[in-house]
Amino acid sequence: MVNIVRQIDNWVKVQRVLVSVSDKAGLEGLIAGLIEINPEVHFYSTGGSYNAITAILGPEKTPRYLTQVSEYTGQPEMQGGLVKTLDFKIYLGLLSETYNEAHRADLARTGAVPFDMVVCNLYPFEATVARAGTTVEEARANIDIGGPSMIRAAAKNYLRVAPVVDPADYPELLAFPRAHEGKLSLEKRFELACKAFALTARYDAAISSFLATRHRAELASIYTFMDAGNVSQG
Repeated sequence: MVNIVRQIDNWVKVQRVLVSVSDKAGLEGLIAGLIEINPEVHFYSTGGSYNAITAILGPEKTPRYLTQVSEYTGQPEMQGGLVKTLDFKIYLGLLSETYNEAHRADLARTGAVPFDMVVCNLYPFEATVARAGTTVEEARANIDIGGPSMIRAAAKNYLRVAPVVDPADYPELLAFPRAHEGKLSLEKRFELACKAFALTARYDAAISSFLATRHRAELASIYTFMDAGNVSQG
C-alpha cells in the first residue's frame, strides 16, 4: 500500500546528517557551520568522507560529532568500497515518516535514527568519460550506486529530509537554518529535492549515453575471459 501523507511538520531541525561526498570542496565550512548552528548535530559518514570529517573535527570533537556508517550499521564496507551505505538501517532512517506510528516502531526495533539531511555528491563519471581513451571498465568503475540511492531516498522523503547535492549550495544552505533556529522549511526541502532528482536523472543519462556509444567488441579487448572454452555469444 502506498503511504499518502497529509500532515507533516513544515519546519524540521537539522540534527542528524548523513555525509558521503566524492567532491569534498566546501566540506569544512559546512561541517563547522552546522555545528555552530546546532551544537547537538551529529554526522554519520563513510570511507574518505569519514576521514575528511575526522580531520576537520580533530581527535577531541570526533567522538562527539561523528559516527562511522559501518559502526552504525554493524556491517563493514565491502572491499573496494562497493557497498557502504546500502543497508536497511540507513534507508529506514531516510525514508521513515516520523509521523507514522509503524515507522517509529521500526526505528525503535532496529535502533535506527531518522536522518534530517543527506549531503552527497557522486563519483565523477562525466569527468572520467570526458578524458580521451577512457575504457568501458574505467567508466564502469565510476558508476555510483549508493550515492544516487541515498539522494533519491532523501529527495523522495522531502517531507522531512533535505538532500544536498551541490557544494556550491553550502553557503546558502547554512544561511537558511541560521536565520530560522536551525530549521529548514518544507519549501526549502522541496527545492533541494527537485535539484537532487535533476542530478540523478542527468547522471543516469550520461551513463546510458556513454555505454550506447561503445561496441560490444571493445569488451573483448579489455577483459580476459576465464571461461575461454565457452564460445557462445550473447
